[in-house]
Amino acid sequence: MKNSTAISVAEAIDEPTADIGRWHLNTGDEKLHPKSLPGRWRTLKWCTSSVWLIFFLGPYLRWDERQAVLFDVPNRQFHLFGVTVLPQDLWILAMILLFFAILLAVATALAGRVWCGFFCFQTVWTDVFVWIEERLEGAPLRRRQLDDGPWTLSKLRTKVLKHSLWLLIALLTGISFVAWFMDARELWQRLLTLSLPVEAIVTIALFVAGTYGLAGFLREQTCLWLCPYARIQGVMVDSNTLLPVYDAQRGEPRGRRKRQHTDSRVAGDCIDCNLCVAVCPTGVDIRDGQQEGCITCALCIDACDSVMEKIDRPKGLIRYDSLLGLQGRTREAWYRRPRVWVYLSIMLIAVAGGVVGLAKLEALELNVIQHRQPLYVQRSDGSIQNRYQVKILNKTDQPLAATLDVEGPEGMIVVGADRMVNVKPSGVTAHNLFVRMPSGALSAGSQSLLFRVEALGSHALRATAEGVFIGPSL
Repeated sequence: MKNSTAISVAEAIDEPTADIGRWHLNTGDEKLHPKSLPGRWRTLKWCTSSVWLIFFLGPYLRWDERQAVLFDVPNRQFHLFGVTVLPQDLWILAMILLFFAILLAVATALAGRVWCGFFCFQTVWTDVFVWIEERLEGAPLRRRQLDDGPWTLSKLRTKVLKHSLWLLIALLTGISFVAWFMDARELWQRLLTLSLPVEAIVTIALFVAGTYGLAGFLREQTCLWLCPYARIQGVMVDSNTLLPVYDAQRGEPRGRRKRQHTDSRVAGDCIDCNLCVAVCPTGVDIRDGQQEGCITCALCIDACDSVMEKIDRPKGLIRYDSLLGLQGRTREAWYRRPRVWVYLSIMLIAVAGGVVGLAKLEALELNVIQHRQPLYVQRSDGSIQNRYQVKILNKTDQPLAATLDVEGPEGMIVVGADRMVNVKPSGVTAHNLFVRMPSGALSAGSQSLLFRVEALGSHALRATAEGVFIGPSL
């Protein structure tokens, strides 16, 4: 059996490969078995795929006896290391998401669908599933023969092992996703004791089904028909965008020839070995130009370079280049492209908003609500009384003891500020205050007040809010 990770000179020049005539844009009527070849782009793909280890290992990082990153949706708390973001500050998370969304647009404008080819979870999980399949079932031709052959004990054992490993990865994917929204230690404890909440069970089940189905069966069909990014990326690239391209001027006319017939005046450098198509995870032919199915993974570059090296021709018949570069014209520098500056400006705004928001993120916030029915009460002694509800937002995960104070005109009396307020952690605590003023203390129909709250034993944990005292019009 031939090694699936290499191609001999004879295969590249003289012998027809088993894949010729089979490789085209697959619309789901057959299963693709991409060939695996070593190369620098294949190595880079595995390196970039390792970024997803953060997805699996991140929930187990601890910070001050708590999970470092935890999106606690039921309690409406989002813990990011030492910072707790509550619903009132969700706009900060929105700025972060905006930054990464525009970063994707910048990357596409500069280098095409590099997200799809090197970072997308669908691509990464499919690569892992195909790697397992190759280790167990062999090279593409052998895998097709196994699929088409009769069921034997050996085939059943191989298939059961493969699908078991796929399901195990899908299960770990679902558990890892839930671990970002539920403390990882509690998650595993409740999982082992079969006491997980229904929401967690349903989420894990959906991820198992989705991962197993998308990466194991749909594969390239997800990129071709289900992913919306494949539809919109066409308007995000232009003639300056770097993409894997085929140099038709150098490669045509293509055709097979013996080693001694390599004169470029007789034929182009492309020997029509179809290896560039055989390694493509979506089954497209890069020689037909840019296509919707191309995810710019550059595996076709590795394949073509390996053949060019064996037939003593220069590498780069398929390479990363722009459409302008293919035409022999100078590619415009990225800093001269208006769309890139528009994207970068939006990213800068998102970063600035997030930084300012985090810098002004106070551990305590105070909100003062004045009762409107009635606006004021005139007491029997002639004094005027207003009622307020102060809401203290504690963004820390510790309960606090706090004092309240109100600053206003001389002679003002505050009822309800003489006792300590117990503020609950990561939530809002309401407290009622009454403010009284002698009738002569009001020089107008209203008077500004300043409310203060301060945690006992920590001058850094304090907040202020403005309020208005309303009395009868003079």
